[in-house]
Amino acid sequence: MVRASPDVESVPPEPMPSAAPEGGAPARAGGAAWTRIVTLVLAWGFLFSVVYLSWAKIRGIPGMRRVGVDIWLSLATLVVLFGALLWWTWQSVSARHLARRRARGDSQWAIAARHFKKNRLAMAGLAVMILLYVVTLVTPLIAPYDPAAQGDIITSRYLGPSAEHLMGTDKFGRDIFSRVLYGARISLSIGFVAVGISMTLGTLIGALAGYFGGWVDSVLMRFTDMMLAFPRLVLLIVVIAVFENQSIWLVVVVLGLTGWMGTSRIVRGEVLSLREREFVQAARALGMGDWRIIVRHVIPNTMAPVIVSATLGIGLTILTEASLSFLGLGVQPPTPSWGNMVSDGRDALTQAWWIATFPGLAIVLTVVAFNLLGDGLRDALDPRLRT
Repeated sequence: MVRASPDVESVPPEPMPSAAPEGGAPARAGGAAWTRIVTLVLAWGFLFSVVYLSWAKIRGIPGMRRVGVDIWLSLATLVVLFGALLWWTWQSVSARHLARRRARGDSQWAIAARHFKKNRLAMAGLAVMILLYVVTLVTPLIAPYDPAAQGDIITSRYLGPSAEHLMGTDKFGRDIFSRVLYGARISLSIGFVAVGISMTLGTLIGALAGYFGGWVDSVLMRFTDMMLAFPRLVLLIVVIAVFENQSIWLVVVVLGLTGWMGTSRIVRGEVLSLREREFVQAARALGMGDWRIIVRHVIPNTMAPVIVSATLGIGLTILTEASLSFLGLGVQPPTPSWGNMVSDGRDALTQAWWIATFPGLAIVLTVVAFNLLGDGLRDALDPRLRT
């Protein structure tokens, strides 16, 4: 007797085991929300503190006979910062924006940004960097004294930190706190512009060497090796000593023209891989020229290591500028920079420690912040280092 097989459709399917609800996801979302709220509160508190410190000078602007460019730039910075915080606050509390952001897919840059936010040291470095540049832009409004104004040398020289002079005075009676603020403008501006020059030059040379190869690669890379063979500090000293007029722009140009070699080697290595990719071959098949392929397709795909190199290079450039100013070959007095302030305080280090200590701490804080930011960007932009 043959037993009839049961109907397949009549057999109920086995129930799938239900996954346990994740308890960590709501906790992570709540932690992110609290972090965002605290960050917003601190940002608004910083803005109101800057406005409070600069309110006396802002009220006196209508009575000024001539308003300088620095004052207008500081006012524009406050307006832009206020608008940016308003936009950020609205983006953070708007339910429609949050739903749109959750519904939208993640790009590679969004994934990198999410990994970067998980690195607390890198976020701290980013916060310090933003704080430094904002303070640099609003320095004319918050600095209590003129950085070059000399007081009565007999009564105001070598005054220690106090409520009137937060960081004391130097041998000429000049306020150290005001000079540190104005010195930040010089040091950070030199670092930013010099790194911009070196990154542009290094990216261009590396892209040309990696894309064309052959004798172009040989000539450019042997020139790069020759530049790397010279000690940078010695080369800077020789070049700056040749010119009699040691202006700030000379220091910026020389620093930029002697710091591109590492970037060119990094970009060349990336381009050697990119030039064999399918999208480059497709661009060639469509009849695009070499320069268009380099500018539109190759260089944009090398930006991740270039950004990391630029971030780390700013800290190194600030250190190099401080070394030159310490040796008397950088920014010349009475223009304040952190390097020449440390040089001014070395002779009175035992009796007036604050003259060299506070600019030195500013250099350390800035360089550490940029290094932490660069390390965080490297870990976030490199998929192999994401954990």
